[in-house]
Amino acid sequence: MFKNLQTKAKHIGAGIVILSVAVSSLNAQQWVDVGSAGSISAGASSFNNLAIDALGNYYVSYYDVSAQKGSVQKFNGTSWSYVGGTAGITTATATYNSLSLDTTGNLYYTNQWGYPNSGMEVRKFNGTSWNLLSLPFTDTTNYQASAVAPNNVPFVYASVGSGTVKRLVNNVWEQVGPSNIAGGNPTHAEMVIGSNGKVYVCHVASGVKVYENNLTASATDPWTLVGGASVGSAFTEGANATSDIAIGANNTLYVVYSSTSDNNRKLNVKKFDGTNWVQVGNANFGISNDLYNVSIAVTPSGKLYTVASGWSVNSGKNTVYEYNSTTNTWETFGGDFVSDGTATYNDLQYDAFNNTLVLTYSQSGVKVKKTQLPSTTPACSNVDPGTNPGDTSCVTFTYKGQQVTYTTVRGADGKVWLQQNLGSSQVATSMADADSYGDLFQWGRWDDGHQNRNSATTTVPSTNNPTGLVGITSFILGNSPAWWSTNALSDLWNGTNISAITSTVSVDPCKAIGQGWKLPSQADWVAAVGAEGMSSAANAYTSKLKLPAAGYRSQSSGGFTYVGERGYYWSGDVANTGGKYLYNSTSLANPNSGGPRAQGQSVRCIKETTTGLGTSDVKKVSLGVYPNPTNGILNIKTDSDIEKVNVTNIVGQRMDVQFSNNQIIMQSLQKGVYIVELLLKNGQKISKKVIKN
Repeated sequence: MFKNLQTKAKHIGAGIVILSVAVSSLNAQQWVDVGSAGSISAGASSFNNLAIDALGNYYVSYYDVSAQKGSVQKFNGTSWSYVGGTAGITTATATYNSLSLDTTGNLYYTNQWGYPNSGMEVRKFNGTSWNLLSLPFTDTTNYQASAVAPNNVPFVYASVGSGTVKRLVNNVWEQVGPSNIAGGNPTHAEMVIGSNGKVYVCHVASGVKVYENNLTASATDPWTLVGGASVGSAFTEGANATSDIAIGANNTLYVVYSSTSDNNRKLNVKKFDGTNWVQVGNANFGISNDLYNVSIAVTPSGKLYTVASGWSVNSGKNTVYEYNSTTNTWETFGGDFVSDGTATYNDLQYDAFNNTLVLTYSQSGVKVKKTQLPSTTPACSNVDPGTNPGDTSCVTFTYKGQQVTYTTVRGADGKVWLQQNLGSSQVATSMADADSYGDLFQWGRWDDGHQNRNSATTTVPSTNNPTGLVGITSFILGNSPAWWSTNALSDLWNGTNISAITSTVSVDPCKAIGQGWKLPSQADWVAAVGAEGMSSAANAYTSKLKLPAAGYRSQSSGGFTYVGERGYYWSGDVANTGGKYLYNSTSLANPNSGGPRAQGQSVRCIKETTTGLGTSDVKKVSLGVYPNPTNGILNIKTDSDIEKVNVTNIVGQRMDVQFSNNQIIMQSLQKGVYIVELLLKNGQKISKKVIKN
């Protein structure tokens, strides 16, 4: 099975979308078939795996009994079809297998090379065809797992040699750490990779154990037992998984397993708190005894779900459970049972694109069901905070192609600020709160993906200014030359959108928030430091602005420095060394620092004006965008005049479209997902995601 974190925009269904009202097509906690009802396979199946890509497409791999080979199918939002065009893509039987995706949509499928062969096969689907890669293992392997690192390097695990991991670099399989990870005979293997440069293996070997190593580890760098001890004692029963691992947005590890027969083979979930494995909710839970075929999923906000089937009770049906953090208990989710008969080979995943929970299992064939989760986006009136320092409110805007809601605050300087860094999931709860760090921008760059803390790296573009960045979404490395290295004092980081780019003007990422928002100037930081009484990273956090110590990203290596210790916050002003920024350390808060433009630093936004939309203004606008998906003509229906229309792709590139008579002409655009931004004459800005067929 494959575990992958996705944080993407919400999928749009066909028809008119009324922007002022969010209407779900599915009732919460109601499990429905994905695609046509019944099995998606031609016959019986086993060893199911589920993977979900960035656009909410589902991929399911399984051992296809009708073909006596492994098959992979894709659901594109409408129907299922075989990936590669046909069933049965493996050389022979493929009873043990795994499935994983990289960030560009390439699919990797591993399988046991069936009798009379031995070893592990790995295939890559590049969008057109499956290609068989060189064999990472030639000895017989049963239990296996796979995952893809943020830099798109695939990793595989096999039970060969009591547990061995390899990665594919330049089409050659390299061993990661020594073999014998388990120190015995491992079963029920799973693998996850974090954004912290770590790869984790979970398997059952005298208990459930999780081991970690660096993504760049050599063949001799040892594997470390996470927490120094087993997660717990689990029973082992054939090939049916009795343990699983998931990783949260902050790299928190979660493991589910079935207890031993002494504890009635019930479920336990534990998380690693950085030191120890601690129980999540009540121990040994479940609506019956003898539970197996477990899987666990976690949402970016930290909601936990798990699934298990009865071994010899309740006709073997499967049940999904949800963790209730208020009562610290596990509760059934979507009814006592999902299946109506014996369910095996469960795999549970969270689809961030659609905000749904997706479950595949075998019941006389492959079944896939989903349920819509409640929206986690808080209601926001988009009004400014009160006039007292420390008063808070919120603002909703589009960032990384999805709608987000951030907290705003009235600073001690009397101005309105975001109380969160761009890219963060929450207001800081401590100086070293990883969930509040957010993204790290290079000076003069915008929301194009380079700012992600796990983004790939690249070299300096041949046109070394903003006009040369089209299509470049990686973090730029280089000292000589460095990014936009002329350091001309006439350069500006204040453009409203991509259409404003010139050789000396770049896009201000804060302007996406709405009217009046911008990068702070050096003078803004000077005023804030004085008014808040900042003198260190510690009291930068305790200030009204709640500035965490997110560290910086090196322009030379792409590595991270002083994370949790110091804060680096860009201004929009230039310096003869690159750009001006606020620097917070153990005993200093300097708003007059200057540093290289290629260095990755935090962005915190300020509002120039204090005028905002009232609640009544937001509610009274009725606006429809249809048809969606569209073949090229998108109609806009509104009771408010439209001042301006912008259409961008999901990486922020502006598209050339025509707008007239309340119609957007998109016929020249390629198929895909686009962001349609409408600026109304009442000052309100509304963004909507549209699919172009």
